[in-house]
Amino acid sequence: MNLLHENITWLYTRAFVDELARSGVKHVCLCPGSRSTPLAMTFADDERFRLWMHLDERSCAFFALGLAKASREPVVLVCTSGTAAANFFPAIAEASQARVPLIVLTADRPPELRDTGAPQTIDQIKIYGAYAKWFAEIALPEANAEMLRYARTMACRAVAKATETPAGVVHFNMPFREPLVPLATEISVSENERDAYFGRADGKAFVEISRAKILPDEKIISALAQSLAQNERGLIVAGMQNGGLFPEAAAKLANVLGYPMLADPLSQVRCGEHCRENVIDSYDAFLRDANLAKQLVPDIVLRFGAIPTSKPVLQYLQQHAQARQILIDDAGWNEPAHVVREGIRADAVLFCDTLAKKITAPRQKSAWLEQWRNINTRTKSAIAAQLETYGEFFEGRVFAELAELLPDNATVFASSSMPVRDLDTFFPSSAKRLRFLSNRGANGIDGVVSTALGASAASEEKMVLVIGDLALYHDLNGLLAAKLRKLNALIVLLNNDGGGIFSFLPQAAYPKHFETLFGTPHGLNFEHAAKLYDARFVDAQNWDEFRAEISASFARDGLDIVQVKTNRETNVTMHRAVWRAVSANQRIWNE
Repeated sequence: MNLLHENITWLYTRAFVDELARSGVKHVCLCPGSRSTPLAMTFADDERFRLWMHLDERSCAFFALGLAKASREPVVLVCTSGTAAANFFPAIAEASQARVPLIVLTADRPPELRDTGAPQTIDQIKIYGAYAKWFAEIALPEANAEMLRYARTMACRAVAKATETPAGVVHFNMPFREPLVPLATEISVSENERDAYFGRADGKAFVEISRAKILPDEKIISALAQSLAQNERGLIVAGMQNGGLFPEAAAKLANVLGYPMLADPLSQVRCGEHCRENVIDSYDAFLRDANLAKQLVPDIVLRFGAIPTSKPVLQYLQQHAQARQILIDDAGWNEPAHVVREGIRADAVLFCDTLAKKITAPRQKSAWLEQWRNINTRTKSAIAAQLETYGEFFEGRVFAELAELLPDNATVFASSSMPVRDLDTFFPSSAKRLRFLSNRGANGIDGVVSTALGASAASEEKMVLVIGDLALYHDLNGLLAAKLRKLNALIVLLNNDGGGIFSFLPQAAYPKHFETLFGTPHGLNFEHAAKLYDARFVDAQNWDEFRAEISASFARDGLDIVQVKTNRETNVTMHRAVWRAVSANQRIWNE
């Protein structure tokens, strides 16, 4: 039969896009450009997708990253040819290292225009290198049944590859010849070719690809359960996870084994309705005490997820390298300490559930567990008492205050550098259902605003971003998404006029060039940026005003920026005073 359709490029692109939707993709982030016209217009015409338009490629890519991270679903990212693709790179590096599923579609000039001096043309082949878990140069469009089946199959494979363990980045480079806009043409379609042109009649994906979680080996689990049952000096270390059922499964395993669990906020175990009696949340403070860290000798350590944010934890694991340290991960290698003795490839939740069932006699409270819990309790009391003495603003106390002010189901996004470290140190365990996110794959401060706003777009609840002034400056363009999309977000700006983390590092002992090279003061007034993007801006003057503004923000929609001005030098002094107070408290109890 003869049917009237768009031109070859559009038939081909429509088949590809149709299969992305059939495979479950819901969100598309794209930037303006000419060469990507077939993709852009096809996505825009398809009501199955939610389109997120961005003017800046770097912000767009980080927004997609945050959206995929928060939704736990693959997000499509589209740009035109040339350096537009290069601007995606930082977010793609983060997505790769943090195991976030992205499907990156870079439009390109056809082969005959490459290396000819044609404008807006660079070498886009494998431009992201090893950070893309799969790259393919998609064949030029053809409008025959065989090539349409190819387009549909590649779309299905892209979704499957991006989401399979470990999740990550799929990059398709897609060359298009002109005309790039739709033109009518008549094509004959036989009954045998209908699926290729229109997709399967039942609405399913052209190729259905199933994904199975990695089950733990029964023999390994049985042997491990027997060993753990005989050893009470065990420890669980929970690093960054993206939620799901892991908090409940990990907490149950800790209780059955009678082991303390060091729970990084990014593990999603520290807060929630699950049992948290064995959760240790102040380890970053008390493991800084060298004598105490030396005394707490574990015999066995079960480690989940990425390495924790806390450097004292990493040093503690290295200090006790003689312990039997076991890394449970379904892919990759999250082990920079080089002290792991065993690696078990398994889904973390299935591992916890299976192992817990093998422990036939749950351990009663041990002296080892009580020691950790008592130290944790005393440390929290010492921290709280020290914070109460700080009448002026202190960056660490911001997180302690937020712990009291945040409503149930809030999402907290902590910027890299100092905010995520202070989150780890000062945000206590709570029964509130809270979610914690951060860019801890590559740990950069670029794109933090866009990533957080992307995460905000995946939720109905207001998102809280805690960010430093340099990180905000790096991604001011990202605020445009909040303005255009009417996103609900609260930005807590910790403004110490420069790079605060360097004041904690050895570089601070060399004052001659410190401010120029590391402190980098800028003197920017962010209130002007807030006005540019229609955000409400408040420069809080004291803790009472800070609390009032945080509470008011949750009572309204839109974008709020609450600034907390601090001093870099004083901030270091106050941090170290907290750590001294913790050590002093422990010595008093030991005496």
